[in-house]
Amino acid sequence: MQDFRVELPGGTLVGGRREGSGRKSETPLVLAHGFGGSRRDWDAVIAALPADRPLIAYDARGFGASPAEPGAAFSHADDLFALLDALEVERADLCGLSMGGGNALHFALDHPRRVGRLVLVSPLMLGWSWSADWIERWKAMGRAARSGDMASARKLWWNHPLFASTREIPEAGAHLETSIEAFPGTQWVQDDQCPELPDVDRLTALSVPTLLLTGERDTEDFRLIAELIASAGQDVTRIDHAGAGHLLNLEMPEGLAAEIAAFLSRP
Repeated sequence: MQDFRVELPGGTLVGGRREGSGRKSETPLVLAHGFGGSRRDWDAVIAALPADRPLIAYDARGFGASPAEPGAAFSHADDLFALLDALEVERADLCGLSMGGGNALHFALDHPRRVGRLVLVSPLMLGWSWSADWIERWKAMGRAARSGDMASARKLWWNHPLFASTREIPEAGAHLETSIEAFPGTQWVQDDQCPELPDVDRLTALSVPTLLLTGERDTEDFRLIAELIASAGQDVTRIDHAGAGHLLNLEMPEGLAAEIAAFLSRP
């Protein structure tokens, strides 16, 4: 992977790019990570993908190695648009996990001509009306972070029901724990993302061929989001994994890579 930096107003996107076989006609796969994570969360998946597939993996603004200027309003989807332009990528296949899935979905709805195929792994949805349990847990992390007790905020995140199945797998749990410890937690204190209208209201406009990958043990909110995408999108193929939870990239990276590769190579 060749490292890159893309400077944006109020922030920077840092990532890596693999050219693949070198054929200019090939559509690169862009990988977008989840909340609190970084592009490193895709390492095991990348290792299991075909070695000649062109890839772009990056840290979203404010995560990993991508700094964000406090108080500068932004949109992750707009950042992705700027990233593709900066890297001179006219059309990309997108794969997003959780938060990254929500941003990839939003981008595909806004710019369908810039997307070849879309892979959503346990995606959230921008403008989602979260359940009372999710909101209360999120508020508890925010209170701890704003009081300066970031260790307690991280502990609450680690123990969140979202990661129950991941914690049961030693290697996956170890990666998650390391990732959470490295997360500065700035977004729990202040999130400078621009507010968005609910994407649920325009799901029927999702025309990009989409692979939806989910785990049966995911939480109620994400299960409902997946059901809505599967039922409303125009060309959605869903694979629902028994025994798996939210972080399929950590729980079953080789299987996930195989499903992604098969989908992207489909006529």
